[in-house]
Amino acid sequence: MYRENVVCAVVPAYNEGRQIAAVLRSMPEYFDHVVVIDDASTDETAGVVTRIAREDQRVVLLRHDSNQGVGGAIATGYKWARDAGAAAAVVLAGDGQMDPGDVPSLLDPLIDDGVDYAKANRLIHQNAYRTIPFVRLFGNAVLSLMTKIASGYWHVADSQTGFTAICRRALAMIDWDRMHKRYGQPNDLLVTLNIHGFRVRDVPMKPVYDVGERSKMPYHVVFTISFLLWKGFFRRLLVKYVVHDFHPLVFFYLLGAAMMASNALLFVRLIVLWRDHGYAPELTGLAWMFSMTLGLICLFFGMWLDMEANRDLK
Repeated sequence: MYRENVVCAVVPAYNEGRQIAAVLRSMPEYFDHVVVIDDASTDETAGVVTRIAREDQRVVLLRHDSNQGVGGAIATGYKWARDAGAAAAVVLAGDGQMDPGDVPSLLDPLIDDGVDYAKANRLIHQNAYRTIPFVRLFGNAVLSLMTKIASGYWHVADSQTGFTAICRRALAMIDWDRMHKRYGQPNDLLVTLNIHGFRVRDVPMKPVYDVGERSKMPYHVVFTISFLLWKGFFRRLLVKYVVHDFHPLVFFYLLGAAMMASNALLFVRLIVLWRDHGYAPELTGLAWMFSMTLGLICLFFGMWLDMEANRDLK
């Protein structure tokens, strides 16, 4: 137990036969359960975990018949932790990129400050720019900005980190069968947490790379996550600010979107007129400038109202 609380480690693993033994043997003693979810691995992952389980009674192996993705593996682990009555569940990857020594930094906010979900933030660590590969760093920064807008948690960054801790109340309230199964799971979860009004906190964490891990995340998944965030943004606005309650920021977002759409049409018209006649009417140019200015003002004002509405979720 950690400070009189039952804690469960959730370890998603896909073809981590080379790393998983070291990860499991490094688990601190305060973990009451260590649940490894073998996501239909094709290597010796399951066999290694089975051998470790004979030595450590805390280790539990769950196996998927077909690959569900890292999000699906985490959801399976969360459901097991929920049913086992854990006070908190901590996700640690099976590739060794997460230092178990940092787990207390995630658990303490849940216990001391009533935070519902604590997540690592590698981007604000002093060694981030020297440790994280540039492509990953840039992609993570872009997705983090998009996740801020979509989720309403404007104070969080490093949206792609999987090093997290979640409380019992959130484990029980969220329908894990409806969560996104693949690499966009952390982003989708943040949107869902905001809809339910859960408090989220970023915890500065040292990034760990070059420990023998093999990245399985293809670069094109950025487009998939972007579309997921686009849908999540509108889902959050509809459920949180229309269905559950009403907030005028919806009107600012809608008006801003409408004005930016008209701005795009006016810009096309300007280009066509300039191509066909060698000039563009001043009225069309003024209308284009007006729609762009008003659209940006409405969108930024909507974002500001959204920030204020979610200020207490830090």
